[in-house]
Parts: sequence; structure tokens; C-alpha cells
Amino acid sequence: MPNVLASLISDLSSQDFIEVLQKLTGINNLKADPTLQGGGLHLTKTGGYLNIHADFTVHPLKRDWRRRVNLLLYLNSDWQESYEGHLELWSKDMKKCVHRISPQLNRCVIFNTDDDSFHGVPAPLKSPTDVTRNSVALYYYTDETVRTKLKATNYRARPRNQDDKRFLIWLDKIFVACYTRVKSKLGISDQIIGSLLKKTRKNKN
Repeated sequence: MPNVLASLISDLSSQDFIEVLQKLTGINNLKADPTLQGGGLHLTKTGGYLNIHADFTVHPLKRDWRRRVNLLLYLNSDWQESYEGHLELWSKDMKKCVHRISPQLNRCVIFNTDDDSFHGVPAPLKSPTDVTRNSVALYYYTDETVRTKLKATNYRARPRNQDDKRFLIWLDKIFVACYTRVKSKLGISDQIIGSLLKKTRKNKN
């Protein structure tokens, strides 16, 4: 990770910033995730997309940490509307897109992490092959005295999705749920999984 982005994430995880976040959201005792599970730097290439979903609501490695707030900060200079890549925020009943947000440089989106806070980037990127969609994603938690039920990322089909697309989204949802349970059971972090995948790719090459 470049030093400037590591420093940025450190600032956004500081107690000073968290106090600002608490005032903004009305949620007390927020804490940042030093392990960045599911968060950190996100990069999407041409053709990439992210189906509409509601995020996992419990930290996969700390069952008494309830996920409460998402922060997305975009790092794309000169982003064109024709590139797509808009963040879509959907209604709780998944019947309509309520907000569609272009990932412009320094634009920051903050929203609650609830069972029905559906969002995603469903339109495939149409950017030139040398232009990627870049963002920092940070998640904030509260420490709960009673463990919350572990819920994986809940992918949902949009009303206009075809039946074959709906099946693939459902399959993705099942796979992610299994992955989340395995991580939680074995205490395996995303970083370890990432390292294993890199080694696998190197061995194949």
C-alpha cells in the first residue's frame, strides 16, 4: 500500500475522526477495524461491477463487533459519466434505486450498515482499459455485550435482472455466506486468503 494511502487510512481510523463520525451518525462508541476485513483499497477494472447487496453486519473475526457505518472515499481524477461505475443506493424493498452517485475524486459517501442498506455498482465499467475505478472503503463497529448473529453479505437481484442473472446472484450469495462462516470458524483473515491466492497464481504461471 502506498504510504500516502496508509497515512490516509490511519487518519480516517483515528479517534479524532471517529468523534466527528459519531456526531454525524449519532452512533456512540464507534471503533475502526485495524485489520480492514473486506475494506481497504478497492480497484475495479473495465467491465467490472458489484451486484446490489447489504453488507455483512458482524466482524468475521470478532463476533461481538457489530458493523454500523460504511465510509467510501473515491480516488478517481477526471472520471467521466460515460465510464459508469456509479454507486447505487436502493430502497429497503429493493424496488427502486434511490440515489446514484458518480465516483468523483474526493467524494465521500457515509451510510449506516443495516440488514436492508442495499447498495452496489451493478453497471459494468465502460472506462478505457488503462483507467480503473479506485476507492478506499472503511467500516466502523461498536462493541456489543451480546453477540449478534453472524450474517454474510446479502446479494440481491434488481427487478429488471433476467432469471439467469438472478440465479448467479443467488449462487454468489451462497458462496459468500460459506466463505464468511469458514473465516469466522477458523479465524482466517482476508489477508491470509489473498496470500494463498497469489501463491496459487504464481504456481500456475
